[in-house]
Amino acid sequence: MARDSRTTRTSLLRAATDEFAAHGIAGARVDRIAGAAGYNKNLIYVHFGSKEQLFDAVYEAAVEEILDAAPFDAGDLPGYAGALFDFHLSHPHLMRLVRWQSLERRAEVLPVAAKANAAKLRALAAAQGAGTVDAGLAPHLLLAQIVALSGAWSEGSPEAVSDTTSPAEIAARRHAVVVSVGKLTRPSLPRRP
Repeated sequence: MARDSRTTRTSLLRAATDEFAAHGIAGARVDRIAGAAGYNKNLIYVHFGSKEQLFDAVYEAAVEEILDAAPFDAGDLPGYAGALFDFHLSHPHLMRLVRWQSLERRAEVLPVAAKANAAKLRALAAAQGAGTVDAGLAPHLLLAQIVALSGAWSEGSPEAVSDTTSPAEIAARRHAVVVSVGKLTRPSLPRRP
């Protein structure tokens, strides 16, 4: 039975995601990716051009998955932070992928990530301008803090959630993220004279 191009591409992306998450770009092997997907390694070059372009495709798919799972809402930044926390917890392999990207290709920002960040920054600036989000930090600094708090216990961090972390502790950590982001972003009340 002949396989169609979409099936081949999807299988290669799935295998590449696992390989890149485990080994990074430099450590990933095209032979292992092809073998895990059940294809000849030449198909990687046919569909993606190079190992680096394959990584870009994998990373872009991961960013899109994060964006879908945790939609940005400047009107509910604690909710956004909680959704990011949940995503980090349920997708540790994608968090490793993000860390590899930042280690091996930190200067390169893919268009999908740049576009998403620009939209988030515009929304934050608008919310700050409207007075619904604290304006004490510039939007890019505030967004970095929200993302950092959300990933404080994600894969690769010193305090990462492990198989022995109790559900009560995971819930407490999520609550801490949501409360912290709420306090960080809540507009200050005007002082009474």
